[in-house]
Amino acid sequence: MVAWSVTAFSLVALLVLAVSAGVTAWSLAYARRRNLLDQPGQRRSHAMPMPRGGGIGIVTGALLGNAVVFFWSDGFDAWMTLPLSAAIVLVAAVGWIDDHRGLAARVRFAVHCLAAIVLFLWLPIMDFALNGAGNTLAFIPLTLAVLFATVWSINLHNFMDGIDGLLATQALFVFTVLAALCAIGGRFVEAERIGLFAAATLAFVPFNFPRARIFMGDVGSGVLGLLVAVAVGWQMLAFPVAMASGLIACSAFVVDATATLLWRMVRGRRWYSAHREHLYQWLVRGGRSHVRVTGMYMAWNLVVVVPVLAWTNRGLFTPGTGNTGMGVEGLVFVYALATLAWVIGKRHCIRASRRRLSRS
Repeated sequence: MVAWSVTAFSLVALLVLAVSAGVTAWSLAYARRRNLLDQPGQRRSHAMPMPRGGGIGIVTGALLGNAVVFFWSDGFDAWMTLPLSAAIVLVAAVGWIDDHRGLAARVRFAVHCLAAIVLFLWLPIMDFALNGAGNTLAFIPLTLAVLFATVWSINLHNFMDGIDGLLATQALFVFTVLAALCAIGGRFVEAERIGLFAAATLAFVPFNFPRARIFMGDVGSGVLGLLVAVAVGWQMLAFPVAMASGLIACSAFVVDATATLLWRMVRGRRWYSAHREHLYQWLVRGGRSHVRVTGMYMAWNLVVVVPVLAWTNRGLFTPGTGNTGMGVEGLVFVYALATLAWVIGKRHCIRASRRRLSRS
């Protein structure tokens, strides 16, 4: 795929943004007409019934951008858009059904695995065709790791979609910084495709933040998790020297979701059931507004993640300095600091909750 001109990309991005916004507006009316509402409850972080399923706008925008790439490209680049489109449709379909009538967790998980297989199965097949069976056997563990990471990304982003604006702004941040890194490094094709993900996501933000009119629903959160995994993969392939950049950009969500899951498993909780034990949920339960908590996560991104990414990719900004270690030092630093912040934040919230209960 040849990179587009700035004008061509801008027009396509505006088209994706407009279509995504239009479909989101339609989904708001549709959800109200069908009484498709998230009701308040003990495991919810909102106080009023709220329409859900607005993430279908993001899905439509991403598929539209993929279609433009398909018809504007040729050869291998064009055909590689098809597995991505198929994976998006699979994750969106199971999310759409779950938003309407609910599905068993094992069914959703099975479809997520199928989507990851559809998206990445061509990797070992192509390796076998090019290099023979010997290299392919060595390639299988890497493929399994990629499949696992993709399924986890789909699910962790679903877990983290619980308050106004949090998931949409986080995904927009990840897409923006990864597209910017690719553009600065001269990898304009990757930058453009990730930029289209950002355009589709940006269209949803005004509907969900600072005050939500509609929730994304599983149809949107799962697809955003898939797109984030794809964007991180593209960035890794574009810059093997600093391939940890995408993981650093995702640190806030990865640490909160993973640490919470492990904490629930260690305590013998039903880790796969709905709950309100993520750090962002504890912060809201402690009386902080959705806007404030979403702002806290974005502050982490701007104050910690952006400087570490700038240092990790210093070779892009200062030629001759070079990057070393694939960004592992930055990755270890950010994840260690995020884990410490999670532990301190969780303890503070729990202690504050106990003090409130003792006074009541």
